[in-house]
Amino acid sequence: MEIMELTALELGREIKKKKVSVREAAQAFLTRIAQMDKVLNSFVTVEEEHVLQRADEVQAALDRGACLGPLAGVPAAVKDNICTEGIKTTCSSKILYNFVPPYSAQAVLQMQKQGAVILGKTNMDEFAMGSTTETSAFGPTRNPWNTEHVPGGSSGGSCAAVAACEAPYALGSDTGGSIRQPSSFCGVTGLKPTYGTVSRYGLIAYGSSLDQIGPIAKDVSDCAAILEMLAAHDPKDSTSVKRADCDFTEALTDDVKGMRIGIPADYFGEGLEEEVKEAVLRVADVLRQKGAVVEEFPLSLVDYAIPAYYVIASAEASSNLARFDGVKYGYRASAYDGLHGMYKKSRSEGFGEEVKRRIMLGSFVLSSGYYDAYYLKALRTKALIRRAFDAAFEKYDVILAPASPGTAPRLGASLGDPLKMYLGDIYTISANLAGLPGISVPCSLDKNGLPIGVQMLGNCFMEKKIIRAAYTFEQARGRWQAPPHVQIVSGAEKLGKAVD
Repeated sequence: MEIMELTALELGREIKKKKVSVREAAQAFLTRIAQMDKVLNSFVTVEEEHVLQRADEVQAALDRGACLGPLAGVPAAVKDNICTEGIKTTCSSKILYNFVPPYSAQAVLQMQKQGAVILGKTNMDEFAMGSTTETSAFGPTRNPWNTEHVPGGSSGGSCAAVAACEAPYALGSDTGGSIRQPSSFCGVTGLKPTYGTVSRYGLIAYGSSLDQIGPIAKDVSDCAAILEMLAAHDPKDSTSVKRADCDFTEALTDDVKGMRIGIPADYFGEGLEEEVKEAVLRVADVLRQKGAVVEEFPLSLVDYAIPAYYVIASAEASSNLARFDGVKYGYRASAYDGLHGMYKKSRSEGFGEEVKRRIMLGSFVLSSGYYDAYYLKALRTKALIRRAFDAAFEKYDVILAPASPGTAPRLGASLGDPLKMYLGDIYTISANLAGLPGISVPCSLDKNGLPIGVQMLGNCFMEKKIIRAAYTFEQARGRWQAPPHVQIVSGAEKLGKAVD
């Protein structure tokens, strides 16, 4: 099996056994990116010299016998809204086109402590605002399964990179499903942890009460190992939680006997594509055959999740993005009249249409006369949604649901209709409003050969339960293959007709 086809843990073991050097692994993925990314556009920034230098440092540490983690020397990609010291971090926006952070996000530091080699920064929807990775100032990312389709978003670059074997694993961020939905579209595994499990220090904020960094990888085992590496209390982040038990790989057991799994009937009504519904129900059958107790139940307030989310997220975005004004860093308009003119022109020219739309919506719902009518009402709805999940988890260990109403749409199909794009997040948003952990695992392909993902949600701090359920299904499903159009033949990569 070629280096690029190995999972992150498999490659880590090969490096530890000295069958593959760290530089050899890094160079293999750099070559892969150079060949594939001309079409896919998964990466915004790749600095080859920096990557190889870091690879040599990690190799030297391993040769000295340094006690590094199971992913030491394994290359990784990082979403472009997660700060990396000395490497451009742009949020895929013109307004931050030249921003080089003087520090790294805590999640990146956790990776580097364990010997990670960062390949580069992945493309995303601008400031994580979008569901298709088409709002990026650097052009859209394409889905490796069919390049006429989107990879999902906003972590589309990270998911496409893992699916196309440009990186063994990647970091993404999830504000309303931005790890789970593109993971479903790209046929990879994505895990959103409980809010507060992974430090948000160094994550450029979109919606501060909703954002959470998480892993994207080829399988559940990799995601569990990566989360184990990332999870740590961080005093620099006031929302960071001190957790006693972060041994997530302990949950990698093929056993769901007696586990109670609930299927929300409200998620399987109008708007869900039939192929997706059937695929998710087949997963339920697999888990039932493995000994789980599976039953339907009503989960109220689903219809209110999207309006509540977009009011809260847009309000927080309007506040968080006020700092980008053209004064201290980033883009500044070349011609303006006075200080306020500079603010207006820099922001107008620097932000894209979707970002400006959400800033204006957020400013409106926070304005005098509308704060009570919209923002406070959305916060009350958020609390009610949390209570509905509390009631559900009194009875069930895991909630099984679709990750998205359908498979990946064609490029341009939803970008011109923002409401349609927003409705695509209907099954993922509630987990962010309630702070819950969730995982998306590929379970099938539709009639067009596009991946379908199943989503599993758990109660707060119950990642082990969803990892256990996901791993059990994965063992029954078997190893998931790379897209058929992305071929690896004796070390030579080529793209098939879907890319031409």
